[in-house]
Amino acid sequence: MQFLSDIRVIEFSHMVMGPTAGLILGDLGADVIKVEPIGGDKTRNLPGSGAGYFAMFNRNKRSITLDLKSEKGRQIAQDLLRGADVVIENFRTGALDKLGLGPADAKALNPGVIYHSCKGFLSGPYENRTALDEVAQMMGGLAYMTGPSGRPLRAGTSVIDMNGAMFGVIGILAALVKGGKTGQGAHIKSALYETTAFLVGQHIAQKAVTGQPAPPMPERISAWAVYDVFDTQDAQVFIGVVSDGQWQAFCEMFNFTEWGADPELATNPGRVAQRDRIIPALRTFFARITSQDLMQRLEKTGLPFAPIRRPEDLLNDPHLAEAGLADMTLPDGTTIRLPNLPVEIDGARAQVMRDPPGIGADSDAILQELGFDDQTRLQMRDAGIVG
Repeated sequence: MQFLSDIRVIEFSHMVMGPTAGLILGDLGADVIKVEPIGGDKTRNLPGSGAGYFAMFNRNKRSITLDLKSEKGRQIAQDLLRGADVVIENFRTGALDKLGLGPADAKALNPGVIYHSCKGFLSGPYENRTALDEVAQMMGGLAYMTGPSGRPLRAGTSVIDMNGAMFGVIGILAALVKGGKTGQGAHIKSALYETTAFLVGQHIAQKAVTGQPAPPMPERISAWAVYDVFDTQDAQVFIGVVSDGQWQAFCEMFNFTEWGADPELATNPGRVAQRDRIIPALRTFFARITSQDLMQRLEKTGLPFAPIRRPEDLLNDPHLAEAGLADMTLPDGTTIRLPNLPVEIDGARAQVMRDPPGIGADSDAILQELGFDDQTRLQMRDAGIVG
């Protein structure tokens, strides 16, 4: 999937949001050069919940390490900007401007460059605040909607970082299309807070439509009578019955003949009104059968269902095994399988062309591409300008 094979991306980023944008472009074939500090991106060594960040978001990239506090290091970075189609950064506002690597500097060096800034907030009163995924989820209403009342709960993954990156990539691709026609560059910004606001927009709209504030998801009034997680003999299974036709198929499959013939349950509003009658009976019924039996019957009827899984369970999923998981080797030699880019184009999926890079693994090759000879490269290494 080499759609962007003629695009060079320079990535000044760490953690999740910026690296995700670089990952997407790299998976689509772009030449992504990750600029790291001497000693490497500290994200490489995060403990706990951050331990998987570097492995997940840095495949299909090359790495160069530079001392951007040195004049020569900044000059090399500026040389990279001159040859770039896209620049990605996710540092605090003004940090790269001080180094002569901000959006105005990039435009002066390369008028056609597309510069993507990953921020906490877009322009406005909050634009200079520091933000994290969790900050955005808390103040943007997502944590409120996820946990029960009085117990805000962040989503179980870095959903805002990743969605913010995706919106940024949408802007980058739009700018690339325009630039191909006009030769003009652009400064793209995507942000955590505004991404969160967009994701909870359906709940804002719900209040406008119903006149009632949307309750947190654990306390929501479901739009459908059967839309829940049920215990079976051995596991939990989610079941959704979201149309009148599905309701009839559901009743036929499990021999709920009385329900299937009841005119009060023939339409969704009637079933929702009698949810207190339906759900307890279903819980008792499903508790007597195995999850495999239940899911086999649901699949035959074409009803939506899902086993409740942990992330590591996906590695044994027969569907993902077809093309949804990518094999790679980490810098320490660990082999790993991780989710592929979730898009298919003309039947093709993205491939891993490059494993996540070691610290400065491509510094020498990149410097050679910039025209530095062997002696100069060695001198810069000895001086600590390049790692």
